[in-house]
Amino acid sequence: MKLLLQRVTEAAVDIDGACVGRIGPGLLVLVCAEPGDTDEDAAYLARKVALMRIFSDDEGKMNRSVADIGGAVLSVSQFTLAARWKKGNRPGFSDAAGPELGARLYDCFCDALRAEGLPVETGRFGTEMKVSLVNDGPVTIWMDSRDPR
Repeated sequence: MKLLLQRVTEAAVDIDGACVGRIGPGLLVLVCAEPGDTDEDAAYLARKVALMRIFSDDEGKMNRSVADIGGAVLSVSQFTLAARWKKGNRPGFSDAAGPELGARLYDCFCDALRAEGLPVETGRFGTEMKVSLVNDGPVTIWMDSRDPR
C-alpha cells in the first residue's frame, strides 16, 4: 500500500458540493492499494501513521503524534498514487488494486486507524472528490508498505 501523509491545520473533502469529511489539526492521508497488498499492510501502515511523531513539542521539535496533539485523520482513497508515468505523457493506473480489493483495504486501513483510538473522517471510495487542505510546515511524507527503508 502507498500513502501520502500530510500534516495539516485543517482539511476537508467534498462530493458534489457537499462536505463529507472535515478535520482541524491532524493528518490528511491519501491511500492507494495495489495488487498483492494485504490486511496486514493496512494495519501496519495505520499503526505507523498513528505513532508517527511529526507534530511539534514545546521546544519546536517534531516529537508528538497525531494522538498526542488530540488531532484527527482525514483519509481519502487515491488510486492515482499508483500511476506509471515514465512512458509517454498520459499516466497509466494498471498498478492500482481493482475496485473490490481497493475498497476493502481502504476500509481496513480506516478501521485500523480507529482501532488506534484516532478520530477518522473519510472521503467516499470510487467517487470524484474535491480535497482541500492547509499543509502545516509543510510536512509531507511518502509511505510504502513495500519500501525496505
